[in-house]
Amino acid sequence: MDAFQDARDRLSIQFEFVWRQIREPLIVPLLRIAVFLCLGMSLMMLVERVYMGIVICLVKLFGKKPEKRYKYETFKEDVELGNSNYPMVLIQVPMYNEREVYQLSIGAACGLSWPSHRIIVQILDDSTDPTIKELVQVECLRWRSKGVNIKYEVRDNRNGYKAGALKEGMKHSYVKQCDYVAIFDADFQPQPDFLCQTIPFLVNNSEIGLVQARWKFVNADECLMTRMQEMSLDYHFTVEQEVGSSTYAFFGFNGTAGVWRISALNEAGGWKYRTTVEDMDLAVRASLKGWKFLYLSNLQVKNELPSTLKAYRYQQHRWTCGPANLFRKMIREIITNKKVSLSKKIYVVYSFFFVRKIVAHINTFVFYCIVLPATVVLPEVVVPKWGAVYIPSIITLLNAVGTPRSLHLLVFWILFENTMSLHRTKATIIGLLESSRVNEWIVTEKLGDALKGNKAIGKGLKKFRFRIGDRIHMLELLVGFYLIFCGCYDLMYGKNHFFIFLYIQAFAFFIMAFGYIGTFLPNS
Repeated sequence: MDAFQDARDRLSIQFEFVWRQIREPLIVPLLRIAVFLCLGMSLMMLVERVYMGIVICLVKLFGKKPEKRYKYETFKEDVELGNSNYPMVLIQVPMYNEREVYQLSIGAACGLSWPSHRIIVQILDDSTDPTIKELVQVECLRWRSKGVNIKYEVRDNRNGYKAGALKEGMKHSYVKQCDYVAIFDADFQPQPDFLCQTIPFLVNNSEIGLVQARWKFVNADECLMTRMQEMSLDYHFTVEQEVGSSTYAFFGFNGTAGVWRISALNEAGGWKYRTTVEDMDLAVRASLKGWKFLYLSNLQVKNELPSTLKAYRYQQHRWTCGPANLFRKMIREIITNKKVSLSKKIYVVYSFFFVRKIVAHINTFVFYCIVLPATVVLPEVVVPKWGAVYIPSIITLLNAVGTPRSLHLLVFWILFENTMSLHRTKATIIGLLESSRVNEWIVTEKLGDALKGNKAIGKGLKKFRFRIGDRIHMLELLVGFYLIFCGCYDLMYGKNHFFIFLYIQAFAFFIMAFGYIGTFLPNS
């Protein structure tokens, strides 16, 4: 026992000696550099948020409605021509093992108000479960028997995942007679008048290539995690999309609930699956060809938020890794493009990609979860109050304007976003470096009516139930312990009570690490 005690003492002395040797000449300067870089990124995020806040205020106060900015005339039946003045529209609904929502999505697509001989509903079924494929096919036959022009299309592989399915769908001969294509993911339910509100903008304005609608979340109140998602996405739709549409007629296509002019889609090169954000890829390429985009904030399409942690993490990996990888692939093409203005290039490269898709993720994690806690252990490195308190507070409040009803959940949202920033930072680095998992595509699983007393569906979703042995997220666990250590150090030696935040944030990381967040389905 004495020998063990002596060895431990010697190890402690050696560690303390090494720490003293490297602390001043190495660790402190590196931390100061990190603080400087993080403060710079924080200022970039602040300027971006304030700019968008000012623009959205001007748009809401003085901006013209889409019907005033662009020519807009509704379709009316011609006495002589009947409905033939309506353009041909293709509806694409890509699916993959969508047992819970296939009936809702097919029903919504077939229920769109448009002359039956001027619309084609195309169900692109990539399902690997033969039972689900049969169910989807039977549903298509049921609607076909009602007079709906619906096509059920399958392929013998899943190359390119969703983008590959959409690309294959455009190759069918009957698509050539269509002028526009509306795309809806399997959990989206457009209102019957969706086409009547979107197509007139495309028909009457030849420069518009895309009309995008807003998402409306049907399960936002399902659990705390869906409320947090609603807060983040509402800012995206309320501010980011609106600002992009109003200033540069550019924004990222959301991959669903939008209508493309087929000639614009083809001119941009069609669907490509070089990244996991085929929708954003297409939007950027079409914009570089000179096409304008229009966002309709008043037109909402119902959809479902992922309510299990597993589904949400997969979705966030795809949504974060993809843009970073696309930025790497397209930055040179954007800069050298001669069809768009210099101001638009700066907006796309700096604002749209660099600040929102890269800086925001990395800085949130590195600054608030690594660098700031480290200054507790190294008090000689001082972070100014404006950087540690004022800037984050302003950014948070500006972000919260999108969802006023959730202001009382702001603290939970901060903890949740800080915790998820680790996952997003990792995905961003993977995308920038094109390392493993860069093209990982896992379809976001939907629960549909599984939580509404539908026992038959509930039995099929038992795999969602959490078991403590399923998986522990080790990186979140390690960061949690790191924050606990910094909190204990601050409690013993600090003077600013920073340990309160550190303990709470560490607890949030532990919750995420063990998966105790999101929806848990009952055993039966």
